Amino acid sequence: DFATIEAAVEEGRGVFDNLTKFITWTLPTNVGQALVVLTAIALGTALPILPTQILWINMTTAVFLGLTLAFEPKEADVMTRPPRDPNESLLTGALVGRTLLVSALLVAGAWWLFEWELANGASLPEARTAALNVFAVVQAFYLFSCRSLVHSAWRIGLFTNRWLIVGVATQAVAQLAITYVPFMNTIFQTAPLDAGAWLRIFAIAVVVSLAVGLDKSLGARRSSTKASAHRTHLDGTSAAMK
Repeated sequence: DFATIEAAVEEGRGVFDNLTKFITWTLPTNVGQALVVLTAIALGTALPILPTQILWINMTTAVFLGLTLAFEPKEADVMTRPPRDPNESLLTGALVGRTLLVSALLVAGAWWLFEWELANGASLPEARTAALNVFAVVQAFYLFSCRSLVHSAWRIGLFTNRWLIVGVATQAVAQLAITYVPFMNTIFQTAPLDAGAWLRIFAIAVVVSLAVGLDKSLGARRSSTKASAHRTHLDGTSAAMK
C-alpha cells in the first residue's frame, strides 16, 4: 500500500529530524561547559562554574528543555525534501559549524560575564551564578532555534509545541530557585542576582539567537543556490538527451 509506505517515510523523517535537532541543541552546551572549565584550568583562575552547577544544568535542561523536542511536530516541508544520502553523517558540516558557533559564543558570553561581575564588585558566588544562568538562558533561547534546522522559529510558529513552552517555564522556575532559595544557595554555592545581571544574561542570549538566525539565513541561501544549479544541470542534461 503506497499510502502506508508514504506515511512510514514521513514518520521516519520526522523522528530523524527531531533526533538531529536534539543533538544539535545539546552539543554546544556540553562543549561550552568543557571549554569554560579547561580555559580556567589553563589560565590558573577560579572556575566560572562549579562541578555541582554543571551537574545541575545537565540534569535540568536535558529533562525540561531537551526532552520537549521529542514532541516537536513534523515540519510542513518534510516530504518535499530530496532523499537523504544514507552514507551522510548524522551531523552535516553545516550543523557542526553551527554547533561550534554556539559553543564559542556560549563560552565567550559566560566567561565575559563572570569576569565583568567580579570586576564590578560582585562576589565569587554571584559571578558564578551569573555564568550558570547564561548557560540555562542561552539553552532556552537556542531551543526555539533548534525547532527547525533550516527555518526560523517565527516561521514554524512559537506555540505549536506546547510541551516546549511548559518545559521552558519549568526551567525558568528551577533557575529562579537555584538563584534565590537560601538552602539551594548553600548546596550549589550560588547567590541572588540583581536586575542588571539578568539584563546582561538575556542580552547574551539574544546575541546568540541572532547569530544562529544569521547562520540559518546564509545556509538557506547556499542550499537554494545549490538546488538551483542542480536543477539547471538536470534540465541541460535532459535537453541534450532529447
